[in-house]
This record gives sequence, structure tokens and C-alpha cells, in this order.
Amino acid sequence: MTEEPLIVLDGVNKWFGKLHVLRDVNLSVAKGEVVVVIGPSGSGKSTLCRAINRLETIDSGSIVFDGQPLPAEGRALSRLRSEVGMVFQSFNLFAHKTILENVTLGPIKVRGEKKAEAREHAMSLLERVGIADQADKHPAQLSGGQQQRAAIARALAMRPKAMLFDEPTSALDPEMVGEVLDVMTSLAREGMTMVVVTHEMGFARHAAERVAFMADGQLVEIAPPGEFFDNPRSDRARDFLAKVLTH
Repeated sequence: MTEEPLIVLDGVNKWFGKLHVLRDVNLSVAKGEVVVVIGPSGSGKSTLCRAINRLETIDSGSIVFDGQPLPAEGRALSRLRSEVGMVFQSFNLFAHKTILENVTLGPIKVRGEKKAEAREHAMSLLERVGIADQADKHPAQLSGGQQQRAAIARALAMRPKAMLFDEPTSALDPEMVGEVLDVMTSLAREGMTMVVVTHEMGFARHAAERVAFMADGQLVEIAPPGEFFDNPRSDRARDFLAKVLTH
């Protein structure tokens, strides 16, 4: 890869008590690259994703974002989090605020944007994710798919350098999964740096530049999707694909 890496994990370890959830994980993600992380439940995928913006601390190793080691706390950490958008399994929208207020809150409070500027940018993002007509509603009035698209717009409103997605479709009804994946696919095509933890193999195959396969806390293999799906190198990956692709 010729591009400078934006995210570099070097020898990352994480324990929850006696459970070794991340084992010597090495991963670098180039600017503009889409890496999709897949693997069985409990393999450490979400912990890996959350460690990149320090929602989870690590016990050893290092994580560097845009040339800087992850800050431990304080203002530097807030600044990092504003540069790394995060979309969760649950939408985490503020129930008492409208969709537009949810999307403008961060830019106004954290980035100090003027209200009018923040609103204009928010509306263009809501347009982009296909829910501009829902701007004045509250989250409870929207479908799960619409709420998740609002959450993506909210993350994009901070003008992040990278986006992390932690199982963004797993809480959705099946018919709503596609509308969220479509938004993510268009982001990927526009060159957003993305790390996506998902069970959606079709998305991994079509949108990823590389697929990272995790099992038992280890990054077992990482390869372009064509190579990974058609010719996985490890027994663990072959077993996993045999299970998920036959269903």
C-alpha cells in the first residue's frame, strides 16, 4: 500500500480478567481504505474496534492514529474522538432531541460551529443518507434503519478522518439491513477510511479492500475479499466460511 497508514495497531493485547480478548494484534489501515473485520462471536472484533478510539483501553502494545499515539484522556482524547466517527449496534441517539438536533449537537458543542452552518451541513448529510424528510422527528418516530442512518449522519457531521462501525446492522430487522449497508457502501466508494465489524458477508465481499478474520482474540488472516472468500489460508477461516456461507 502506497498510502500512509491512518490507523496502526502494533502488538495490541487486552485482557478482561483472565480472558485474553486481543492477542498480539497487528493491523494497519491506509487512508481511504475499507477493512471489514469478521469472525465468530466472542473473537474480539468489537473490542478491537472500540480500542481504536479508546472506548476500550489496551493492556500492552500501541495504537497510533494519524501519526499520533492514542491519548490517554482529557482534551486530546476528545479531539481524537471527534476525528474518528463511531457507529454502534444500538443507535445511541438522544431520545428527547429531534434528528436534526442529534446531528448538529456535536459540531456546535465540540467543534464550535455556528448553528446555521451546522444545520446546513446536517441537512446535506441527512439528504445523503436518505432521511432529510425526517429531520424534525424524534428517534422513536423512525424505523430502526432510519435511526441507524441518522447515527451515521451524526458521526459524519464531525467531519471525521475515519469511521468505525461496530455491528451496525445486527439490531435491525432484515428488511432494513440493506438501506444501512447502501449508505456504508457509498461512503466506502467516496474514499472514507472505514473499519467495519459485521456479520454481513455480502458487504465484506463487495465493499472491503481487505477482510480481516479474527478468532480467539487473534487476527488469523487478512486478505483482499476475492482471495479470502475463494481461497482462505487458515483452517479456522475455512470452517467459519463453511458455516456462514451455507446458511
